[in-house]
Amino acid sequence: MHTILVLGGYGFFGGRICQSLSKDANIRLLIGGRSASRAQEMASSMGLDVSHGLAIDAEAPDLSERLSKLGVNTVIHTAGPFQGQDYHVARAAIAAGANYIDLADGRDFVAGISKLDTVARERGVFVTSGASSLPALSSAVVDRYQSRFSRLTAIRHGIGSGARAPGLATMRGVFGYCGKPFLRLDARNWITVHGWLDMRRHRFPAPVGPRFLGACDVPDLVLFPKRYPHVDSVSFHAGFASAPGHLFVWAGSQLVRLGLLASLVPLVGPLHRISQWLESFVSDKGGMFVSMEGEDLDGRAQTLTWHLIAVNNHGPYIPCGASIALARKLAGGTTFPSGAQPCMGVLGVDDYLQALIGLDVWEVPA
Repeated sequence: MHTILVLGGYGFFGGRICQSLSKDANIRLLIGGRSASRAQEMASSMGLDVSHGLAIDAEAPDLSERLSKLGVNTVIHTAGPFQGQDYHVARAAIAAGANYIDLADGRDFVAGISKLDTVARERGVFVTSGASSLPALSSAVVDRYQSRFSRLTAIRHGIGSGARAPGLATMRGVFGYCGKPFLRLDARNWITVHGWLDMRRHRFPAPVGPRFLGACDVPDLVLFPKRYPHVDSVSFHAGFASAPGHLFVWAGSQLVRLGLLASLVPLVGPLHRISQWLESFVSDKGGMFVSMEGEDLDGRAQTLTWHLIAVNNHGPYIPCGASIALARKLAGGTTFPSGAQPCMGVLGVDDYLQALIGLDVWEVPA
């Protein structure tokens, strides 16, 4: 059996990943986190022996030795926020001869994973960062449709969430760049935009409908221009299910941009509690889109837009799809190339969506 350790396994995304992998007969699942009781409770709730729930500190200096003693074949790291983290967990996994997968959404963290490529190759392990909606699924969508273009000039994509509030760690990562400057490629120029500003409105297919979206700093902004070198513009926007909630964050981001607030991070705790209280009054529907612009095979202007729709608050499962798909493939004997890279080019759209079967999630092809 393939032993998989999910770090942060009782958290917002980790718990969903564990629920899926616990049903796979090829996987020996270990649930790790700082609290042994919470890890054991999660294991018990899935019908696993409580010994599968472990107290593991991702920052412990002896983490690699612990992984070796546990016989871990693959580590799935879900304990964010990844903004500001180093690669201690990835290095520990490599030293223990284990594959490494994370759900990081931090631009620099995901793009920088390639610095571990040489040591990962030497140890013969597969290391990937950003096994999530971005860039794993977003790049898979572009790869699927790229052959329909003689020239692909722009990629504009985004996510409109449902009512279910993400975990505190995710919210800290997202709110950390509210109102803060970052660069994105626009008409071949790198321009400065500010987190959660540059507000736009995108109309998702029914039953989601129109949503306000704001500019977000994500790995795709730096990875896509390298992967698709002829693209002139890359943008990503995201928004909340509640229009008033989105406008509140937009206003707060303006205050940060103007220097009237240092950061919105201190508001994460209260806003998270408010989001949970209001959940039943907000839409349980969300979506993702990837829009590609350029010229078709006959040289005519062409725009293709792909959507993914989620209802019944199943949207939070979508970021888990890549790690679930990769874990199942590894446990089933699939061999991925040794080395370290952002999570692009290793999964197709169908691979990703296969991991979401049984959920109220469906694609609307371009």
